[in-house]
Amino acid sequence: MYLILFIGIAIISYLVQANLKNKFEKYSKMPLANGMTGRDVAIKMLQDNGIYDVKVISTSGMLTDHYNPANKTVNLSEGVYGSNSVAAAAVAAHECGHALQHARAYAPLKMRSALVPVVQFSSSIMSWVLLAGILMIQSMPQILLAGIVLFAATTLFSFITLPVEINASKRALAWMSNAGITNVFNHKAAEDALKSAAYTYVVAALSSLATLIYYVSIYMGRRD
Repeated sequence: MYLILFIGIAIISYLVQANLKNKFEKYSKMPLANGMTGRDVAIKMLQDNGIYDVKVISTSGMLTDHYNPANKTVNLSEGVYGSNSVAAAAVAAHECGHALQHARAYAPLKMRSALVPVVQFSSSIMSWVLLAGILMIQSMPQILLAGIVLFAATTLFSFITLPVEINASKRALAWMSNAGITNVFNHKAAEDALKSAAYTYVVAALSSLATLIYYVSIYMGRRD
């Protein structure tokens, strides 16, 4: 049953990632009427919201865009930073949505940021603890339990990420419409692009939950 579940999630994850890539490529060919680049959109959104202490910088890679609350930087990938497409505008505005969350002390973002050190520590040793726990399930089940606790932290992180990402997209879409970045002809495209990106986080959270349940089932059935 679990094998079928994992295969199903893997297939869905592949389809969601492929869909995101296709949507990004499609909307990357749809230019904004005002000609603004991802960098321009990001700077304007930050300034329109009274945020002047966040830098907008370019980062290498594709779809590597992110906001770093530690040094207050909006990092835009090469395909977003200098592009004047609807896709670039949507991604840039989404990352600035995280900057707005940071500036407004958005609770889920604060929770996620607080969990980052815990998740980093858990990820560094989790695989080894789980492996040792499975191998020693009969003699020392406490090891597997410790691994489950570590994995549970990463699962919690995945689910807290969902409202953070969805809220950032809502902020981005509302601002783009109000600021005239998008219009009646291309706003749906920006919304579609961000919705496709959100699906990847949903699948990741469900996959993490399914894996957690699998390990719990092993622990609970150790006497079988």
